[in-house]
Amino acid sequence: MSELPDRQAINAIISGHYADPFALLGMHQTDAGLEVRALLPDASEVWVIETSTGRQCAQLKCLDSRGFFSGVIPRRKTPFRYQLAVIWHGEQNLIDDAYRFGPLLAELDSWLLAEGTHLRPYETLGAHADVIDGVSGTRFSVWAPNAHRVSVVGEFNYWDGRRHPMRLRRESGIWELFVPAARPGQMYKFEIIDAWGQLRLKADPYAFEAQMRPETASMICGLPPKIAMTAERKAANAFDAPISIYEVHLGSWRRHTDNHFWLSYKELAEQLVPYVKEMGFTHIELMPINEHPFDGSWGYQPLGMYAPTRRFGTRDDFRAFITAAHDAGLNVLLDWVPGHFPSDEFGLAKFDGTELYEHGDPREGYHQDWNTLIYNFGRREVSNYLAGNALYWMERFGIDGLRVDAVASMIYRDYSRAEGEWIPNAFGGRENLEAVSFLRYTNRTLGQAAPGVITVAEESTDYPGVSRPAEMGGLGFWFKWNLGWMHDTLDYMKHDPVHRRYHHNLMTFGLLYNYSENFVLPLSHDEVVHGKRSILDRMPGDAWQKFANLRAYYGWMWAFPGKKLLFMGNEFAQGKEWNHDTSLDWHLLEGEDNWHNGVQRLVRDLNLTYRHHKAMHQLDFDSSGFEWLVVDDHDNSVFAFIRRDRDGNEIMVVSNFTPVPRHDYRFGINQPGCWREILNTDAAHYHGSGLGNGLLLSEPIASHQRPHSLSLTIPPLATLWLVREGE
Repeated sequence: MSELPDRQAINAIISGHYADPFALLGMHQTDAGLEVRALLPDASEVWVIETSTGRQCAQLKCLDSRGFFSGVIPRRKTPFRYQLAVIWHGEQNLIDDAYRFGPLLAELDSWLLAEGTHLRPYETLGAHADVIDGVSGTRFSVWAPNAHRVSVVGEFNYWDGRRHPMRLRRESGIWELFVPAARPGQMYKFEIIDAWGQLRLKADPYAFEAQMRPETASMICGLPPKIAMTAERKAANAFDAPISIYEVHLGSWRRHTDNHFWLSYKELAEQLVPYVKEMGFTHIELMPINEHPFDGSWGYQPLGMYAPTRRFGTRDDFRAFITAAHDAGLNVLLDWVPGHFPSDEFGLAKFDGTELYEHGDPREGYHQDWNTLIYNFGRREVSNYLAGNALYWMERFGIDGLRVDAVASMIYRDYSRAEGEWIPNAFGGRENLEAVSFLRYTNRTLGQAAPGVITVAEESTDYPGVSRPAEMGGLGFWFKWNLGWMHDTLDYMKHDPVHRRYHHNLMTFGLLYNYSENFVLPLSHDEVVHGKRSILDRMPGDAWQKFANLRAYYGWMWAFPGKKLLFMGNEFAQGKEWNHDTSLDWHLLEGEDNWHNGVQRLVRDLNLTYRHHKAMHQLDFDSSGFEWLVVDDHDNSVFAFIRRDRDGNEIMVVSNFTPVPRHDYRFGINQPGCWREILNTDAAHYHGSGLGNGLLLSEPIASHQRPHSLSLTIPPLATLWLVREGE
């Protein structure tokens, strides 16, 4: 570059079309000495100050009234640390020049990011407060390989894209810049002149904190410190541990009664956490808390994958909420959405003018069910962005696991598409091989880098081995939602009891495939919206029968092999469908003790009893932990089975799904002796009829191919749990 840049270069840098700002701006060695060039719109006078001495070295001349300054420091050949004394509107400011700092991206980071194998891409990309060469500021980095120019704009530069154009690292497509004096708490975005010359203003994909809708800027926010996973939290996630999950939408669990506004993270820590602990649950599962523009998506259309929503407070407030849960002995799961994202202009869509994060062909890149865009998992940088995000929540927030949303929509190219609306894979099949590879890689990475955490797949098909290791052909998840069990059992329960004899197999079919996966039994938010009615309202009969049916069903669910999940409100039998815009109907529990209080007490006792007895959870995924005692009594709609632990201790479970009490009902048992009820869903304590049994002594009377049997009373629409006396 000559000592006096030509007019074409000056026009290009000012208009934002100069590809390499560091080649023009900053300090440069020339034959005449060190030349300093700066773009400082609206400045009237600029001096170069030697930092070490404070001496004025040279005044820069204004070569263009739009703010381009240049000057030569004669007889100086070796670059030195300098600052610029700038007069703006009559006031002098001493600033550090962003263009005197060298490249930021380390060679290894650049290699790993381009390869898509960077374990923690969020430690490099995004905005990071830093001190370089004694100067405090912020490192900005963003991937936009097809952009013509990228500038960082924000509160530190009047949102003026001319002031801080970034350096392009061509080997990786990453733009970078260190901006002196940019500090945590300030808002920023990336101003991009895209591949077609159009101006775009984008939020940072790696922003650690962001504004709440309708505002869309990112916030400079340092990485939080890592949180080590304790032995207790690891043990609580184990396959043989009791896992009972309370699924929560933070915006509608409870609201302020005076102004109908959300509870804050702090208030949720004070109210939600003690409630979940008191109710005996082991885990809280939060519906997506990533920043999202549309409340009605419930968080399932996220754009700030690395930023907890500001709806309920700051990022640090959210970390404090998780800490409160851990202090109460609860593990925290996040609902995670790596399958799709909304097309809002400030987000990922056509980020650099091209389909960078999404597929270009709508048959691959457009999700017609949700009007969203589908990630291009085959692009290494995209899969790395998402896999890194999974680890980020574990390491930096202490999250104990992820429930991965809509896995079926990711792994099948023809998901919810008619013939001709999808593109087969390279082998002509319907599987999305790139998504499968991404899921396997993410699960494997979490297992290695964050041992003890879990992932749970919401996968609605019979794809084999969802919760089996990748080396066995599986996807590598720890658990899978058993949506088949959920549909079958709810279908059974909706029938009038007089007709249930014709649908008996709906309650038993789940055992035929039960050990093919590590299952969670879910009664989630999806089952209480969109006209499906509440779980209580699906039960047949009058009010008494509805509640009795529900209690019997919960007793069955908590006894059946598999971990448990219950959506908020179901624990006290909310009568209405869930509405994300308002609080749960807590008033149902007020006043005189009623049926809703009874269901709430039952769920608490189910949780505590389930957790106390190893037979109810230790062998969930081992066929030796379950045995049918009565499986074919269609006429009476009675079922009986055994749950067993590793030591052979047994708990007997008996259900009667008719409103007719069964007196002197006899069936064969394995272990003779004295048996007693430890839970009866018909107990008066739960507002049942109060019918039950005292101590029961087995008899040497053959029944059901067993030499000993038990005769007992099975209450109407009830489930009993019995344990042998002394165990």
